[in-house]
Amino acid sequence: MRSIRVETSAATILLTEAPAPKVRDRQTGEVAKDATTGEPLMKIGVVYIEDGESSLVQVTIPESGISDGLTLGAPVALPGLVARPWESVFNGQQRHGIAFRAAAVTPAVFPATVGA
Repeated sequence: MRSIRVETSAATILLTEAPAPKVRDRQTGEVAKDATTGEPLMKIGVVYIEDGESSLVQVTIPESGISDGLTLGAPVALPGLVARPWESVFNGQQRHGIAFRAAAVTPAVFPATVGA
């Protein structure tokens, strides 16, 4: 499926869940890896705020893209953020959603003006 670039310049993004390994198989505990590089993948939780609306989002990031100095509740930047629609059948039920992935997560600053 096609990846769609997410423009974040007008958004405030706050870290709500610390980086943790993304588990590929819950029964074995196998950590997910990037299909191209083989690098372990991590996941974070953020609240994405734009135009007076907010959404809780899980974002996948390569392990090397996790910056030092991340603080829960603090603003972060997600360079290279993309959204990818997905669908699958699980236990006979069709499921679908949007997966988010970024190249990195770095500390950021609050915007100078709200609603700009």
